[in-house]
Amino acid sequence: MSRAKGNLAEDKACKFLDENGFMIIERNFYSRFGEIDIIATKDEVLHFVEVKSGLDYESAIQNITPQKLSRLLRTGDVYMKKNSLDVDFMYDAIIVTPQDVELVDNITI
Repeated sequence: MSRAKGNLAEDKACKFLDENGFMIIERNFYSRFGEIDIIATKDEVLHFVEVKSGLDYESAIQNITPQKLSRLLRTGDVYMKKNSLDVDFMYDAIIVTPQDVELVDNITI
């Protein structure tokens, strides 16, 4: 996916989060392990959000591979340590298709 398409999907995801009571803390946090697309809070819980887009839900969600999830978890750990955080947190995904934007809670289960 091109960076422009990725940015558009992330913009849609941020709008969706904002409309659903989340507060965006940071976008595109990088560590040596990878990137977290969006970091947000809601109800005193920190959410590390992976944004995936595709023509349909299935093609987008399949791009969250075990390797991608592992990098996401390690990057989240770096963020927590770097910011000396001791808070509740979870890893979520937002699936962006031409028809819909959908939040998938707690993708690590």
